[in-house]
Amino acid sequence: MLMTAADYRESLRAYKPRVFVNGRLVESVADEPLLAPGVNAVGITYDFAHAPEHRAIMTARQGTSGKTVNRMLHINESSTDLLHKLEAVRLVCKVSGCAQRYLTHDALNGIFQAARRTDDAHGTDYSQRFLNYLHEVQDRDLTLGVAMTDAKGDRSKRPGRQANPDVYVHIVERRPDGIVIRGTKAIVTGAPYMHEFLVMPCRTHSPEDAAFAVCCAVPVDAPGVTIVARPAGRPGEAAAKFSAKYGQSTGVVIFDDVFVPHDRVFLAGETEEGGFLTTTYAAHHRHSCIGARAGFGDLLIGAGALMVEANGLDPERHGHIREAMVELITITESFYACGVAASVYCTKDPSGTVIPEAVFSNIGKLLLATRIYDMHRIAHYVSGGLIVALPGPDEDHNPETKGSLAAVLGGRTDIPMEQRLEVSRFIEDLTVSNQAGWYSVISLHGGGSPEAMKREIWRNYPVMEKVALVESLLDRGVLDEGQRTSKQPGRCCPTGCDVPERPSGASAASSLVADTKQLTSPSAW
Repeated sequence: MLMTAADYRESLRAYKPRVFVNGRLVESVADEPLLAPGVNAVGITYDFAHAPEHRAIMTARQGTSGKTVNRMLHINESSTDLLHKLEAVRLVCKVSGCAQRYLTHDALNGIFQAARRTDDAHGTDYSQRFLNYLHEVQDRDLTLGVAMTDAKGDRSKRPGRQANPDVYVHIVERRPDGIVIRGTKAIVTGAPYMHEFLVMPCRTHSPEDAAFAVCCAVPVDAPGVTIVARPAGRPGEAAAKFSAKYGQSTGVVIFDDVFVPHDRVFLAGETEEGGFLTTTYAAHHRHSCIGARAGFGDLLIGAGALMVEANGLDPERHGHIREAMVELITITESFYACGVAASVYCTKDPSGTVIPEAVFSNIGKLLLATRIYDMHRIAHYVSGGLIVALPGPDEDHNPETKGSLAAVLGGRTDIPMEQRLEVSRFIEDLTVSNQAGWYSVISLHGGGSPEAMKREIWRNYPVMEKVALVESLLDRGVLDEGQRTSKQPGRCCPTGCDVPERPSGASAASSLVADTKQLTSPSAW
């Protein structure tokens, strides 16, 4: 069943999670004003799956069941699937800023691969357990929170050496019918309004830390689960032209001796496979982040163009404005192009899934992570200082000031002053508000820090192929009937090539010319 946004909101009422926001216990997540922008954003992924113009990329046929499912729950089987997922994420994020649900997709694909690998290595039955769970999630059209980033404690110490082991989620008891977990996940996107959590390891673990290598599914309202969250967006703020409607909550999720039955356990102490799950999820998630932040770029490009127009400027005549807008477009489309390349050059996993190409995925994520600040800077440049100097929206209706402000805060005479002010506040909301700072931080650290991307790029990039290429050029490397022509010792023989003997009767000068022609002719390279 494919739910609508209204169905999704109603489904949340069947859960009774223990959620605190701003120090207050939330009675109903579905009806809490401070969480409404987050519920609205996830709802976009549901409604777009029903829209005829979006259905092709927002739904997919699941190969393991033959059923049509939401794209955010699909296990990818081809490069086309990856391209459609990338387009789907960009689509929903350019409407909602960050639709959040793509994390569900990334975790499902990562666990699908890791479960198969663990079964092959250890003879477990995780794959069948997970497949059963996957089909249930798809049939019910659920949204799953990714509980991956542990609190971590002292970063210089491994999990098992922490003064408080509960800074990492770990197994504290094994029972005949399941496991008991305890610990803290510090950053869980959309935590209050998820249906369930996918608990996953956030790093590699050594054998002595096997208890921390755990992956399982936990209902959001399971006994022992507490969520301490921040509001989603800027609900109720008149100046928040965007984030009062769409936003994202994040939460600290505390697992206090939570029981998980075996059929919801997909990894329990297999440290090598836990590390594989961490890196595999990262590959899927960084690929999705590219689409998400491209959608955010679409918002900045559109708002910037509107602000330029309202200010009475013309990019065709004002070169500095055109240059800035082209830079914003270039940044957005360059990291998105990396996502496209990662889709096209994907690799097939033994589980039957496909993985985005690692180098392009990580380069794209690194670009968006570091250039999000340039995107904000350009939006500020083309907009002018009004986006931070504009009086609050209450003044728009103040009879004492409205007339005066209308007379001086307009731009082009054919564009209403109200439109210019609306766009100004929209850009303020996206680039200089506390919500804007949040977008910057999640772009920088979401899916791993820039250092994590750099390590993956270096680990996967074929540097030695480039070394061999240059070595072959330095060797003047075209072969002549299988023999090298290089004079570098050790390249063609232990002592290097011998100096050619001069033909009988030839002068030294003519011999030198002949030798030079031989070395510089195209056939010698």
